[in-house]
Amino acid sequence: MIPSAPPEGTVDGAAIERATAALLRGGLVALPTETVYGLAADADQPAAVTAIFDAKGRPHDHPLILHVASAAAAAHWVREIPPAARVLMTHFWPGPLTLILNRSPRACDLVTGGQDTVGLRCPAGPWAQALLRSFGAARGDSSVALAAPSANRYGRISPTRAEHVRADLGEKPAGAVDVILDGGASTLGIESTIVDCTGSAPRILRPGSIGREQIAKALGGPVTVAADDAGVPRVSGRVPGHYAPRKRLELLPAAELAARAAALHPQRIGALAPPALLAALPAGGPGSIALGVPAADSPQDYARDLYAHLRRLDAGPVDCLLVAAPPLTEAWTAVNDRLQRSAAGSAEAQGDAGA
Repeated sequence: MIPSAPPEGTVDGAAIERATAALLRGGLVALPTETVYGLAADADQPAAVTAIFDAKGRPHDHPLILHVASAAAAAHWVREIPPAARVLMTHFWPGPLTLILNRSPRACDLVTGGQDTVGLRCPAGPWAQALLRSFGAARGDSSVALAAPSANRYGRISPTRAEHVRADLGEKPAGAVDVILDGGASTLGIESTIVDCTGSAPRILRPGSIGREQIAKALGGPVTVAADDAGVPRVSGRVPGHYAPRKRLELLPAAELAARAAALHPQRIGALAPPALLAALPAGGPGSIALGVPAADSPQDYARDLYAHLRRLDAGPVDCLLVAAPPLTEAWTAVNDRLQRSAAGSAEAQGDAGA
């Protein structure tokens, strides 16, 4: 069942009760968070966790992130919380930060992908917090966790609205999800920052809304960013091709956008760029779509609507998506990461289609 969204800033208590009941019986719930919508299940029920992988088409060795209501709850899922992790929890929880820690026996192999580490996040979104509290009360256990990757088909564009979940996964009986909670648009729009705290020094495995400078300031020292080929724990969002549309996506320097659009004429183009760049594009074929995005001074606004824009372009009558690359600066690290993986994933999909 899909409850309609209540007024902004409020949570529908009746919808939370229905979602809690679904979780108790091992069902799947599409959960609004401040980052993206998650596909949530009771982390203590192996069959429910397996259902996440089946619904998404997700490889079983790809670990899930556990969502908890507090740092106290997180302690039940790990062997210990190192000092650096406690500092980060204090500064950024609840919020868009996932910490990789050494797991306790409670975090099963299904959740961790067979690794000795587990990812934990305490979401800030009111719907997520309400559901975690309600589910913990129903279980009589405040340390419950919800395994919740993004609520979409594996490798595709992440969902930031309830209608995205409906389009990708659907609701039962025809679809995969028992309850889709509609909390409106996600306020941040991209996935959490992931920090590995299992080694001698914390390192960023996936960029997000909380940047390296913020993390370094909280810890009182520099923080490294792990390369994709580094020997680090497997985590969500690090495969080269991810967040991908079904159409081909080309990520181009802004100065090359107009020339590339002209070379593709008369193909139908979906273009994503600041309005000033869009105005210089040649007229595309019938059905071409152009969407304006914020200029270089607004990475947060760009990130908030990025996936919604990509979904709109991908669903339109276009042959190819052209995206003007944002600046290669620290503030734009997370957006550039998502766009680069999106382009790589779309290329993989086109290769598969032609095989």
